[in-house]
Amino acid sequence: MILRVERRMSLFYKSTRDDSVKVTASQAILKGLAPDGGLFVPESIPSFDKSLEELSKMSYKEVAYEVMKLMLDDFTEEELKACIDKAYDEKFDTDVIAPLVKADGAYYLELFHGATIAFKDMALSILPHLLITSAKKNDVHNEIVILTATSGDTGKAALAGFADVKGTRIIVFYPKNGVSPIQEKQMVTQKGDNTYVIGIKGNFDDAQSGVKKIFGDKEFAKELAGRGYQLSSANSINIGRLVPQVVYYVYAYAKLLENGEIENGEKINVTVPTGNFGNILAAFYAKQMGLPIAKLICASNENKVLFDFFRTGVYDRNRDFILTTSPSMDILISSNLERLIYRIAGNSAEKNAALMQSLKETGKYEITDEMKAQLSDFYGNYASEQETADAIAKLYSDTGYVIDTHTAVAAAVYGKYREETYDETKTVIASTASPYKFTSSVLAAIAPEYDTLPVLEQVDKLSALANTEIPRAIEEIRTAPVLHTTECDVDQMLETVRAFLK
Repeated sequence: MILRVERRMSLFYKSTRDDSVKVTASQAILKGLAPDGGLFVPESIPSFDKSLEELSKMSYKEVAYEVMKLMLDDFTEEELKACIDKAYDEKFDTDVIAPLVKADGAYYLELFHGATIAFKDMALSILPHLLITSAKKNDVHNEIVILTATSGDTGKAALAGFADVKGTRIIVFYPKNGVSPIQEKQMVTQKGDNTYVIGIKGNFDDAQSGVKKIFGDKEFAKELAGRGYQLSSANSINIGRLVPQVVYYVYAYAKLLENGEIENGEKINVTVPTGNFGNILAAFYAKQMGLPIAKLICASNENKVLFDFFRTGVYDRNRDFILTTSPSMDILISSNLERLIYRIAGNSAEKNAALMQSLKETGKYEITDEMKAQLSDFYGNYASEQETADAIAKLYSDTGYVIDTHTAVAAAVYGKYREETYDETKTVIASTASPYKFTSSVLAAIAPEYDTLPVLEQVDKLSALANTEIPRAIEEIRTAPVLHTTECDVDQMLETVRAFLK
C-alpha cells in the first residue's frame, strides 16, 4: 500500500483591515480582495528551506516551486508544479524566462520575454492556473469573472492569460487616453470569446477605484451569485499575482551566484520602477524570506506620490495627475502599499484601516515616526521626463543596450542613489517592459528623427538600431483586427459589467 503524505498546511492569510478574516492561500486567490476591502497578507513570512547555493543550481521553474510552495502551502506539490509547467512554457521567447543583462555597472533583470512583452506576464501566466486550481480545491462551481483595471500592461497580460480558459470570463477597464498606442492595440485586438475590454473616460486611478467599488458592492455580488458568477481580481492586489513576483528576485540572485558575479550571502540592492507598489513589495517579501537584499530602491516618475511618502511619511494623492512616457506608473493610489503599511503598523488591522479610511475621506494619511523608522530598507526617488529620456540615450550611447521608459526611470533613480550615497553594492534593476512597447518614446530619446513615423514603422527602425529581433507580440498586432470598441464613463462601469454578463 502506498501512503501519500501531504505537506502540513500552516500559512494562512489575513485581511489588512479585519483581524477576524483568516483564509487559506487558495481562498485568498479566489476572493482577490477581502470582504472588508482589505488586502490579503500572510500571517508570517516563511523562510527559505533551501540554501542559496542549492537555489543557484536550479532552473526558473524549480526556483518558482521552491518559493511558491512556502507561500501557497495548501497547494499540493502536484498541483503547484502543474501550474508552473503550464505558465512558464513556449509563451516565453527564452528558456531562461528572466535573463540578466549586465550593462553600465548594473544587472538588468529582463522580465519582458512573455506573451505581452511586459513584466506582468511573469505572474499573469500562472494566475489563471492558480485560480482554476483554487476553485476546484474549494468546490466552487460558479463561473469566475476576472474584473481588473490596468494602467497599460496588466490588462493585456491578464487577457492573454485568461483568454478561452474554461470557467472564466475577463473584463478589463483601461484609461482611454492614458496608455501607449502599442498597449492599446494589444488590448483591443485580443481574441477570446470570454474577453471584454472597455476604455473609460478617466485615468487609471478612476478605473482602479471603480473596480474596487464594484468589488465592494454586496448587492451586486448576490445578484451575480444568483446567476452563477463570482468576481475575482487579476490586479496585483490578488496574492496570486504577488507571490509569483517574489520568484524572479530569488532567481536573479541565484543566477548572479551561479555566474560568479557575487559571493554566497553577499548583499545586493534592487531597483524597481513602481506605481502600484506590488513589484517592489515582492522584492521586500523576498528579503523577508531570507534573500540577501540591502536596499530596496523605489523609482517613481513625475507622479511621485511614493517618493514624497518615503521622504515625509505623508501619503497624499491630492495632486495633479500627470500623463508621462511611462504610463504604467501613472498612478496616485498605490494599492499594494497598504500591505507594507499594515506590517509597519505592527500587523494591526485597526491602525491600518484607520489610515485607509483617512485616504478615502481626505485623500491622504500620515504614518507615525515609529512606523517611518521601519522603512529604512527603502530609498525613494523619482525621475523627470527629461531624466528618463536622458537615461535611455546615455545607456544606448555608452553600451548599445536599449531600455524602455519604465526601466529608464529605474536607471535614472539608481544613478541618483549612487550619487547621494556612494554605495557601490551590486544592483539588480527590474527591467519591466520591452522597449518595443514604447517605441515612440524610446526613439525620441535615441533617434528623434524617426519619432514621427507611424508606430509600426518605428518598430522596424528600433529593431535596426537596437540590433534585436522584433518580438512576436508586436508582429501579431500589425494586421490584427480591432475586436473591442466599448467605451464608458466612470459612473457607468458597473452597468457595463452587468451588460456584458447578460
